[in-house]
Amino acid sequence: MFYVFLAEGFEETEALATLDVMRRAKLDVLTVGVTGEMVTSSHKVTVKADITPDKIDLDNIEGVVLPGGVPGTPNLEKADCVIEAVKYCYENDKYIAAICAAPSILGHLGILKNKKATCFPEYETELEGAQYTAAHTETDGKVITAKGAGCAVEFGHAIV
Repeated sequence: MFYVFLAEGFEETEALATLDVMRRAKLDVLTVGVTGEMVTSSHKVTVKADITPDKIDLDNIEGVVLPGGVPGTPNLEKADCVIEAVKYCYENDKYIAAICAAPSILGHLGILKNKKATCFPEYETELEGAQYTAAHTETDGKVITAKGAGCAVEFGHAIV
């Protein structure tokens, strides 16, 4: 199971276009409302998440997807369920995907050390230890990063 985490202020194109590509490819994927079932994007689009954090099953996790957006990214980083799932994936060789500002979370956790990564311009200093490439999408092992909303479909294909 892949989990796409949605926090208040998420970037809806990055979340939903990626989710759409993953579901069309028949991947098992659920959205997780970090603060509850209903989550509002940075552009005031309210989405009903598939599950809340109490329903996450780390025993069956294949990977996590972190959409960007502001204040979505800082809200993701403040959520214990997100950090726990990301760390679990890192420690157990599962997929970790982040787009736009969200790769900064991976940088802060030390996950990008010695890895190629990309992000939305202005966040590259937050990719601690990474080799910043400025590519639209970057895959290094099981870590996938992307630049922003304009790359969301490409990001989804990289995950697939």
